[in-house]
Amino acid sequence: MKILLVNKFHYLKGGSEKYYFELGELLKEHGHEVAWFSMEDDKNITTGDKEYFVEKFDLNNGSKLKALDVIYSKENKKLMEKALDEFKPDIVHLNNFQRQLSASIVNPIKERNIPIVFTAHDVQAVCPAITMLDNDGNICEKCMGGKYINCVKKKCNKGSTLKSLLGAIEGKYYRNKKIYTEKIESIITPSSFYKEKLIEDGIEKDKIIAIHNFIKTSEYEVETTNEGYALYVGRLSKEKGILDLIDAFKNIENGKLLIAGDGPEKENIQATIKENSLEDRIELLGFLDKKEIIDYISKCSFVVIPSIWYENCPYSALETQAIGKAIIGANIGGIPELVDDGKEGLLFESGNTEDLQDKMELLLKNTEKANKMGMTARNNAKEKYSIDNYYNSIIKVYESLL
Repeated sequence: MKILLVNKFHYLKGGSEKYYFELGELLKEHGHEVAWFSMEDDKNITTGDKEYFVEKFDLNNGSKLKALDVIYSKENKKLMEKALDEFKPDIVHLNNFQRQLSASIVNPIKERNIPIVFTAHDVQAVCPAITMLDNDGNICEKCMGGKYINCVKKKCNKGSTLKSLLGAIEGKYYRNKKIYTEKIESIITPSSFYKEKLIEDGIEKDKIIAIHNFIKTSEYEVETTNEGYALYVGRLSKEKGILDLIDAFKNIENGKLLIAGDGPEKENIQATIKENSLEDRIELLGFLDKKEIIDYISKCSFVVIPSIWYENCPYSALETQAIGKAIIGANIGGIPELVDDGKEGLLFESGNTEDLQDKMELLLKNTEKANKMGMTARNNAKEKYSIDNYYNSIIKVYESLL
């Protein structure tokens, strides 16, 4: 089978890109031929396969006229036509394609009667601001059903009226052209929670299949110790709830909190740590590579996922469980699907810093309990995130469309 994998970034920017590359490797390992369609960037990874790159486009720095390319780009459409005619895929598998690649790449695929599979890594199909958070950081579902004017009213997209308007226009265009409801034949959601949100928004339930992401659990089989620190791993952004994590941790007498990652909230986080005189107890580790992440997780007491948005299926959770560590996670979005509360970790009420503080204190004081939860998670991870199971599921999706 020949599969064209599409994602707007072709380097390891986040979870969507990790999935994009690892799915490609998984398909090739089973004898399938893969090609890639993405955006030019100096950080792009060379795969050795056929690669097609559209011109780099940064919405934050582009002109207002160029910004309309997020709706429809003639240049991107032409390159997709070239990729389809040269590579001749049996399936096109879309990941994060909105905005930088635009809906223009969909029509050439449909004109050639090639089935489209789409993995929804976020809720952009429902929310023009992507996160379903308003500009104040509160959960917001007012745009459900295509009521995108609410995004403009509340300036949900980075506090900008222009960016919020552009997102609303884009959302309306996708809805009017029936991109998700008709032109994409099958949608994969990495959580059942996301599946329900898409159904609630009007997408036919029979075309959506919930399959948790996968990882090579064998790569995470390492020796573990418990050095008594709490750990956060991920992007430093508002929706991740890191300021709540710091607020909860500041009243805990013992232990350390390590924060790994980079992102737009870094300066805010640094300032909050300084304001609370927590420099000796909270350490920012910066961006870590895979080997460093595994090392820090293997030595922690537990990993915290303090999200305040509808998290999908974070790789930090999968990796933590594969290594054999407990998770303290917010009971929001897809997180409760990953953490068996009381057995593989603990869930707390998202945004409730007192509840989070209590759960962290419990596991920092009771290392035996934390270790036992971690081992339970590790034993279950081999089945839950199995590569073979995922491959069998994805191939069923592909074959059902051919």
